[in-house]
This record gives sequence, structure tokens and C-alpha cells, in this order.
Amino acid sequence: QGDVQRPADEVHPAHALLLRHLVAGAALDGAAFLVNLLPLTTETRGILDADAFARLAPDAGVINFGRGAHLVEADLWQALDAGQVGHAVLDVFTQEPPPPEHPAWTRPDVTVLPHVAAPTDEASAAAVVAAAVAAFRSTGQVPAGVDRTRGY
Repeated sequence: QGDVQRPADEVHPAHALLLRHLVAGAALDGAAFLVNLLPLTTETRGILDADAFARLAPDAGVINFGRGAHLVEADLWQALDAGQVGHAVLDVFTQEPPPPEHPAWTRPDVTVLPHVAAPTDEASAAAVVAAAVAAFRSTGQVPAGVDRTRGY
């Protein structure tokens, strides 16, 4: 049947399955890299914690492109100090931008990215905005709007 298009406010059915595998450790056991792209929900808040890091292969890489609240920072610092995590790449933080005294700025085992996802094509962005304005005028709702109660 091909790809199924879902409204942005509908959680993909694989979300719950993926979380069960993450929590159970099946997806993390012995992994050399952990790349987080999850939306922030009640279930995913704090998911990158000491238990998750302990399941990884020693000296694993951790990349967080999701949300800052996914990461329990104190657990990451401990995992880095212990060698369980060899290096972390952080694009998001609980406080954006992280303050000057934040440990990530001075740790050689952490790379801080500037939280820039990709360049924006002005023509396609203008078309998306125009369609959203037209939809709002006709329905009173913004398509694919953020629902803070769902976390994304």
C-alpha cells in the first residue's frame, strides 16, 4: 500500500512499540551509538538516563537531536566519566541556549551543536506558511499545530 500519511497530531503506531524496546533494553543492548530523535512526551522525558547508558557498549557515542528534557544530564556526565559513553553530541538542552557555566561547554568528550537543523528553502517555506494561513482562515485551526499536552 505504500506510505500512509498521518495527521501530525496522531502518534505513529510504532511509537509505543519503540518505547517498549527502548525501556526493555532490546534496542540498546551493546549498541555502539545511541541517536535520539524522539518527540518529547510523558513517556520519553528522561529516557536517556543511567539505565540506558549502562546498556550501551563501552565507549559508546550518544547523539541527542530530540529534546533537552530527554536527557538526564547528571547521568550522562557520570557515564562519560566512567567511560561507558565515550563521546556525546548535544544539539538540544533543557535551557536553550545552555548558560556559559554549563559543563557541556568545557568537556572535551562533548560536542555542542548550534541547534540549527537545516537550511530553509524560502520558496517552500512560503508555500507551507501560505497553506497554513489559508487553512486557519477557513477552519480556525493551524494544520500540524503543536499540542503542548502531547509534548510535540
